[in-house]
Amino acid sequence: MTILYTAELDSPIGRLRLASTEQGLSYIELPHASGRGLLGWRQRHAPEATLRESFAHNRSNAAQIREYLEGKRVDFDLVLDLRGTDFQRSVWQEVASIPHGETRSYADVARGVGRPRATRAVGAANGANPIPLVIPCHRVIGSRGQLQGYAGGTSLKARLLAMEKSRPASGQLI
Repeated sequence: MTILYTAELDSPIGRLRLASTEQGLSYIELPHASGRGLLGWRQRHAPEATLRESFAHNRSNAAQIREYLEGKRVDFDLVLDLRGTDFQRSVWQEVASIPHGETRSYADVARGVGRPRATRAVGAANGANPIPLVIPCHRVIGSRGQLQGYAGGTSLKARLLAMEKSRPASGQLI
């Protein structure tokens, strides 16, 4: 039986909810997130899982996320337990390769995964990203530079992009 270890984290952007398994970080719920949240993700990807509150199982996850949001980290070194389709996972891998402080369009990501006509599917996969911030889906924008969709709202997306642009991206820790 899978156990999802959950923890809440007060952060500069508000309260986050983290969930991890013995294999790694599985889910991050942003403040004011649209969508079905942790329970919806669990129902779809880990219906057999038991929820157990445990900050200890999320200590490293929380520390690195807090460092990122405080401007002390640009890259993550976390063990992940990602659950999604092969296509979603390929999109998440491509999105994870977008450098700190940079953006790519949905079309750029579609080309990057070898499916140049799948822009909408890329958008859907990006929207299903279970670990925003770590897989930086906020770095994916419209082809004309417009901010589109984000689980925490486009104002949070704009805030994260501005925060990244104001920091150097050299090295893992600033």
